[in-house]
Amino acid sequence: MTDPAEDTVTFYDRNAATFAAQTAHLDMSLFYERFLRHVPVGGRILDAGCGVGRDALAFAGRGYSVVAFDASAEMVRLARERVAGRLEVLQMRFEDVTWHKEFDGIWACASLLHIPAEEFPGIAARLAGALRPSGAWYMSFKLGEGERRLDGRLFVDHTEMTLLAAMKGFRIEVAEAWTSADVRARRAGEAWLNVVAVKPWVGLSKDISTQNTNI
Repeated sequence: MTDPAEDTVTFYDRNAATFAAQTAHLDMSLFYERFLRHVPVGGRILDAGCGVGRDALAFAGRGYSVVAFDASAEMVRLARERVAGRLEVLQMRFEDVTWHKEFDGIWACASLLHIPAEEFPGIAARLAGALRPSGAWYMSFKLGEGERRLDGRLFVDHTEMTLLAAMKGFRIEVAEAWTSADVRARRAGEAWLNVVAVKPWVGLSKDISTQNTNI
């Protein structure tokens, strides 16, 4: 049996140039606005699964301090070329995240959707731990339910209810959730779930669950 995570990284390594051509210049400004209203001006942002660096560069251009990472070596190479030294781009995986309360915002645009469902709680715990209290976390998934394979990649689709269930046990509050059409050309019929969650100060939140109060 093949490893879905390895297969997904291999896909992006082999198709990085094509992916860059399709996504590098998409207008994500409306999504940025909904995320950044929850992030202090000039705050520190982690772009988790940065692809070719489109969003990381946009945040840096708005005056934020940005660290970005991706598992694909080719994506990281293209991202480093794109950002031209304006921010740090690391090659690493979600399970390598060890930061603790270091970021005011985490941006995970169309990246966590490749994490197998059984691994999501551990990955989510790592990312939540990297957020400072009151920090904001944007994530997006294709709208639907269940796991599937496409072109060798693993996709885990979510509705708002299934995502909330997957995040049960984390002290984190969903501030906004909305659906949107795909911004890529000829993909307008595809729907996405977008969520901005906020990590509250302990004792000041109507959190989803209080089981993991150390996150």
